[in-house]
Amino acid sequence: MQIGSSTLLDIRNVTKDFPGTRALDNVSMEVKEGEIHGLCGENGAGKSTLMKILSGSHPYGTYEGQVFFQGEPVRFAGIRDSEARGIRIIHQELALVKQMTVAENIFLGAEPAKHGIVDEMRLYSDTRELLGRSGLNVPGTALVGTLGVGQQQMVEIAKALRGHVRLLILDEPTSALNDAEVENLMQTLRELKHSGVTCIYISHKLRELFDIADHITVLRDGRCIGTAATCDLTEDEVIAMMVGRAPTGRFPPRTRQAGKVMFSVRNWTVRNPENRDLYAVRNISFDVRAGEILGISGLMGSGRTELLQSLFGEYGLQPSGELMIDGKRHKVNSSRDAIALGMGLVTEDRKNTGLIPMHSVTHNMTLPSLPNLSNGPMVDTSLELASTLGLVKELNIRAPSIESRVETLSGGNQQKVSIAKWLMTNPRILMLDEPTRGIDVGTKYQIYELMDELAADGMAIIMASSDLPEILGMSDRILVMHAGTMAGIVESEAANPELIMSLAAMGAGRG
Repeated sequence: MQIGSSTLLDIRNVTKDFPGTRALDNVSMEVKEGEIHGLCGENGAGKSTLMKILSGSHPYGTYEGQVFFQGEPVRFAGIRDSEARGIRIIHQELALVKQMTVAENIFLGAEPAKHGIVDEMRLYSDTRELLGRSGLNVPGTALVGTLGVGQQQMVEIAKALRGHVRLLILDEPTSALNDAEVENLMQTLRELKHSGVTCIYISHKLRELFDIADHITVLRDGRCIGTAATCDLTEDEVIAMMVGRAPTGRFPPRTRQAGKVMFSVRNWTVRNPENRDLYAVRNISFDVRAGEILGISGLMGSGRTELLQSLFGEYGLQPSGELMIDGKRHKVNSSRDAIALGMGLVTEDRKNTGLIPMHSVTHNMTLPSLPNLSNGPMVDTSLELASTLGLVKELNIRAPSIESRVETLSGGNQQKVSIAKWLMTNPRILMLDEPTRGIDVGTKYQIYELMDELAADGMAIIMASSDLPEILGMSDRILVMHAGTMAGIVESEAANPELIMSLAAMGAGRG
């Protein structure tokens, strides 16, 4: 097939309004048949809204403009209409039933049957074919819950390939994948492209877009800024299109200066709650100074998240070791204890453990601080309102109203709410787990600036991240973890990608 031989998807002058905001403003774009088309933009740029129109989640009549598919106007009344035309979408949050087999997930709701009884022989033979197309080598009888995140992503692709697929839309497909899994996904998409499947690939990771996409379209503030062949673009040009200005650098200049040791951990050891014979974290020791950002790096499964959660009193069995603040030893048995000691934890999974998506911005931000906002048994609503509005302005949180449900905000603004929630508690020690995962470059920079400002004001910050450039660009020192243990602590001046990856992959004494 000749790439770009004809137009498969033609979006013309699409406008979509929500109460108080215009999500899409006269957007037009084309996707050529047989290509991988990259789509990027800051959080809130309109990417998800546009994809929901294509998938039928926002039905015809709820937006203005026209959508043409294979040269014909389409007016989807729902998801089934879109799927009937061969359009499939894979969302960032995987929609699989972990207690069911791979085959049962792939054909859920569309099981092959004879006389009303599932034809298991055909179910599993068809599953083998789809798994082969998606590049996944697991038995159809395997429970989805036993698979890794990367394998589950491939199950989603196999599920999407069921039936006649013309357009496959992937929304941030690599946000939770390691490097090997990302490469496997890229190879699968290239093979699907050569077999005639067109893809729209949505990602904040520009390196991935430049690696896989034939064309890139940029949205900003609900408008289409432009489309160009990837070979005619540079990363800086795409960033400028996304944020409306030329990039000034990925990381802000450092204004902070380390002071005295504020937080100390000695020989911290925690058992795995699912198997008490295993250690999740073992013999970890480190100090964090006021005005310092300590980065925690390591490969997936190294124990970064488990370390932070256990220090916050929310993970593990039989924790042992010492935890000291300003030289005084403390015990943390729960998040309530941690908050009382001036600690905060921005969790890795903001939607499941960091926020209550169906609650308002106000309720999410004030939840840990209610004792400080209460007058006896009653919340002081005036103080609650003033505190919320102050942080919304300070962090530039974009929401129609502070009473808007958090689930209606973009991912970047949700992350800002998650950070604001802990800033309202006035922490002295702030721990952030993957603080910029799934966030656009503009919002990332804002969060980096905020971290530097907080450290400059004397806060001790611990940041765990799987993004190596982020670790190198933001950390004053880097604690590298390997299999739940400490492989080493590296000063920022001596840190480089090769040293960090060597320690993360091989452990102490091997860097």
